[in-house]
Amino acid sequence: MPRLKTQAAKDRLLRRVRKQRLKYVTILPSLITILNGICGFAAIVLAGKNAFAMAGYLILLAMIADMLDGRVARMSQSTSSFGGQLDSLCDIISFGVAPAFLMLKILEYKFGDFSEIENFLHRFIWLAAATYISCAAIRLARFNVENEEDESAHMSFIGLPTPAAAGVIASLIIFHQETLPQLASRNSHTYLICENAIIYILPFILLGIAILMVSRIRYPHILNQYIKGKKPFAHFIRVLLFLVLIIWSRQTVLVFIFCGFTVSGFAKWLYYRTIHKKNILEASTPTPSLNG
Repeated sequence: MPRLKTQAAKDRLLRRVRKQRLKYVTILPSLITILNGICGFAAIVLAGKNAFAMAGYLILLAMIADMLDGRVARMSQSTSSFGGQLDSLCDIISFGVAPAFLMLKILEYKFGDFSEIENFLHRFIWLAAATYISCAAIRLARFNVENEEDESAHMSFIGLPTPAAAGVIASLIIFHQETLPQLASRNSHTYLICENAIIYILPFILLGIAILMVSRIRYPHILNQYIKGKKPFAHFIRVLLFLVLIIWSRQTVLVFIFCGFTVSGFAKWLYYRTIHKKNILEASTPTPSLNG
């Protein structure tokens, strides 16, 4: 009899505790987020058809959509848990799967289904791609858990953001497909060196940025720190200069922007962990007295 009463109490509790049903969603931010995922899917399709440069541009377009959806949601005061979860699901397509697949396909196109390389390198390439996707998923899940709704808290990221990581791969492949062929007619020897260097280093870059994504290295939020709000006039000149450079030679400038951003965070972390910390310890160590 007591067991029946306990079971009846559990049933009443289960009937009382019902799952919250999603009734309302914000249309415009959600559509922009879906556009992010569609661009990532289209990049995968185009990479499968060997349209590598266009696939890279679609990853960059997904990056713009990812930047706009949160901004629109905050401006309309319509941020929600649904929007955050949807954003992460689309991000894993555009900035996780798409760059890794793009790297695999361009190497497959170069080496002919990997038949020209050793079995060890073949496995390493697939391991780098799998590691990148896994780290991107972990990075997005960690961001959802540790994220704060307050906009003032979004001045930096812990770990390399997934859009920046995807931008490194996309910009290198766009540079490889559109800028390097122009060197072939001028200097074929230089073209072959640069072309092979990018191709062979891609798996190592993919593995490196995968580790940076799940690291605790801080990266600045470019929009919130350097563009949003009132800034010194020098900031305006720098932004204007960047825009002019992108218009003049977007392929080269994109490589410098994404690779420079990625390396800068690691270099700053390494500096504070080694040289700066050593200088502080030396300054705090008391010098022996001559009278002693």
